[in-house]
Amino acid sequence: MKEPNQYDDPLKSPVIQEILMCNRIGGISLELSRRLGISPIKALELFYESRTAAALHDKSTGLYLYGDLYVADEFMIEKGMR
Repeated sequence: MKEPNQYDDPLKSPVIQEILMCNRIGGISLELSRRLGISPIKALELFYESRTAAALHDKSTGLYLYGDLYVADEFMIEKGMR
């Protein structure tokens, strides 16, 4: 009999989790690009330099549970652009 482990659910795999986070960050960057009128690459750079991005990666903050638009709002508030 096979013993269950934490990776029996493919969505819990660290590789899949990283892919999902990358996809989310891309979506957040596109939203910031639209809001700020800058290129998606510049938006990505600004986002990765922010406290909001650090909080998104820190599971203890719970920010990862919120939607991309909410995270974009948090970034805008952090930067005083809201």
